[in-house]
Amino acid sequence: MADRRTDALIIGGGHNGLVCAFYLARAGKTVRVLERRPIVGGAAVTEAFHPGFRNSVASYTVSLLQPKVIRDMRLAARGLRIVERPISNFLPQADGGYLKLGGGLERTQAEFRRFSAHDAAVLPSYYAALEGVADVLRDLALRTPPNVGDGLASLIAAARQGGKLAGLSIERQRDLLDLFAKSARAVLDGWFESEAVKAAFGFDAIVGNYASPDTPGSAYVLLHHLFGEVDGKKGAWGHAIGGMGAITQAMRAACEAAGVEIRTDAPVAQVLVDGERAVGVRLADGEELFGRAIVANVGPRLLYDRLIDPDDLPADFRRRVKGFKVGSGTFRMNVALSDLPRFTCLPAPGEHHQSGIILAPTLDYMDRAYSDAKATGMARDPIVEMLIPSTVDDSLAPPGAHVASLFCQQFAPTLPPGPDGAARSWDDEREAAADRIVDTVERWAPGFRNSVIARQILSPLDLERTFGLAGGDIMHGAMSLDQLWSARPILGHGAYRGPLRGLYMCGAGTHPGGGVTGAPGHNAAREILADGGWRGRARAWRRG
Repeated sequence: MADRRTDALIIGGGHNGLVCAFYLARAGKTVRVLERRPIVGGAAVTEAFHPGFRNSVASYTVSLLQPKVIRDMRLAARGLRIVERPISNFLPQADGGYLKLGGGLERTQAEFRRFSAHDAAVLPSYYAALEGVADVLRDLALRTPPNVGDGLASLIAAARQGGKLAGLSIERQRDLLDLFAKSARAVLDGWFESEAVKAAFGFDAIVGNYASPDTPGSAYVLLHHLFGEVDGKKGAWGHAIGGMGAITQAMRAACEAAGVEIRTDAPVAQVLVDGERAVGVRLADGEELFGRAIVANVGPRLLYDRLIDPDDLPADFRRRVKGFKVGSGTFRMNVALSDLPRFTCLPAPGEHHQSGIILAPTLDYMDRAYSDAKATGMARDPIVEMLIPSTVDDSLAPPGAHVASLFCQQFAPTLPPGPDGAARSWDDEREAAADRIVDTVERWAPGFRNSVIARQILSPLDLERTFGLAGGDIMHGAMSLDQLWSARPILGHGAYRGPLRGLYMCGAGTHPGGGVTGAPGHNAAREILADGGWRGRARAWRRG
């Protein structure tokens, strides 16, 4: 018999789990969050990694967090402050030049003119095309996808949501088709002629995406990263003062104020099933807890491969979830620095140090990195995005020193065998990969290697072990067309409900996908309340 004193047990205290818990508690439900680590926040945490130095350990920048979630949870009043980047990105070029992206349309056009007058001229039209599609998809982010198989209800939901897409002009519908079906290169080649300009936009297509910019469908990932905003400015990116943990600590405060019980050091070992219903969980120490709703804020692969007995799942679902694609090709490092990096193309300190520093000058460079990773497990010349948050937040490092996040792409989730056929593990290769990343930065910023005081290394395997990200996948699953909207994670279970009664999903493995958005947690709470007959608490959704 389920313990009726707890309405919802939430597995995992990442940001989506906290968001879901908050909305359920604000609707009057009793909620308990169970977090495996000693700190809540999942991959959005700030921790010390060397004496005097701390940083956002995994997730490292903010834009996609839903404004509604910020308002409803009163995160600003609870101490969250986000500082917008003065420019979005800075890309050093092989010829000694550089490109800056962001800071307003006219400024970006002026930058583009140094590379191509044509590209500067078409930029407004390109932005309009993407924004026309992005605005519709932003609206869908806080809507539950129609659940295929629910009969008339799903048809009505599909018609309502699809109507917004059908309402786009024929030109925007063509843009939508291109962005969902084509590669990033194919889309960008249709707009721009400068390789530097195409790289500036194309980088977003491979962020958290183990793919080439030539991979069909990669253009959608480019679009996904445009959904966000900072202080109402669409597409902007920013630094959370205090690191990404400032977001989740403010969320924790909101949850506790609403009455949520949060338990850390409480790893869940198994979801308990009675008949065809999820009724509780068993912790690693053997303790059993019960609730009316069991809500998983872990990825689908972790949930269904490791936390539920296979015999408790329908056979077809079990087969299909085995095919759910994970592995974002991501390698993370945090480094303590004695000084700012001095880039050959722009050595003096400046606004570029407060931006996303992209070390991947062309789409061909990105494609080679992916090909290398497929062949050997890691790129010879990795794709590196560097952020230096201590340039705007002096709480992260001692005076005169800095911390940098190195977000690196094209490292295989699982290493292929070596030349002798022997198995290889990231435990054996992580230091070599980290050296390769440092060498990459060194080529663009001589002296960087000598400025590194300490480094924290998170290979794909480390990301899985530390944060429960299967395959090191920061998105909880590939953002490919077959794993989006109603098909995320599996067609027929795209409305946050698992294949067992009482089982729900609220993490990034559900719509609208990865990033620190809070949208899956928000949407899942709405569906849990609806299923529980709790619509009388609908005022909770209108407050704030």
